[in-house]
Amino acid sequence: MIKRGLRNLLLLALIALGAGYLGQYHPAGDSLAVFRPQIALVILLLAILLWIARARKWAALGIAAAGVAFGPIFWMSGALSASGGTGFSLYQKNMRFRVEDPGLLSADILARRPDFVTLQEVSGANMAVFDPLDATYQARQFCPFATVGGVAVASRWPMVPGSGFCAEADGLAAMKVTTPKGPVWVVSIHLHWPWPKSQPAHIARLSPILERLGSDETGAPLVIGGDFNMVPWSFAMSRLTKISNTERIGPPHVTLTKMKGWMRVPIDHVLISGGDGSVQRIDRLGSDHFGLFARFALPFGT
Repeated sequence: MIKRGLRNLLLLALIALGAGYLGQYHPAGDSLAVFRPQIALVILLLAILLWIARARKWAALGIAAAGVAFGPIFWMSGALSASGGTGFSLYQKNMRFRVEDPGLLSADILARRPDFVTLQEVSGANMAVFDPLDATYQARQFCPFATVGGVAVASRWPMVPGSGFCAEADGLAAMKVTTPKGPVWVVSIHLHWPWPKSQPAHIARLSPILERLGSDETGAPLVIGGDFNMVPWSFAMSRLTKISNTERIGPPHVTLTKMKGWMRVPIDHVLISGGDGSVQRIDRLGSDHFGLFARFALPFGT
């Protein structure tokens, strides 16, 4: 009876794990992919119990499935954490629309002096974050978005006149800036939550814009920072990097925790042309999201 119950639980967990790889065919797959590490851990625990219960074949199946799930995630954590190219830097942050002291974020940005800043949940309550940045980050594009606030990009380098634009009501702010090495497109993105929320349709609307920026006729590379509300091993993130001709850099840093820390998800990312860079996680500074600080090199004229 106990063996049968454990086998049934293992089968259900295996089905949930397998469905998480089907995001290409239905967005529910990506929603399950968010919980892939947790599902794999449950499978591993069930496999241990089945091994103790002498159901060795079922235990081996569970161990193998957990290994398949954990393998790529561990590879991301190791291989992508190595130091990459330098030359440029970006500060990515979901500010939290009700943050009490935006001055903490302003001070940290000024201390790190990134070339580019990408922000989400920029609201009337935290718009003061820009006041101390005015002298250093004069190039700026803000776009209204949802009730939780808009998105913004800022840069130490001047904006190409007329290049700044918004994806109206779709959580994207973009501008082209002139750096000492050449022009660069900088984009801030805030995606809706995944299925059954509206993320799939949101990505579909942004895809033509990202495709255009990723194949700029002048060869300007593309840098994207954002709260994607999606994990890096999902089909959605793979689709976004392919569309924009970018690569995600850095290990899968947990940037949001829920349910008193039981739910830990890496949903903030930095995507760049060429994929040569590294990312470190930085403090919350009053937000519910950790920030990201990226250093990277960019290919010009390719």
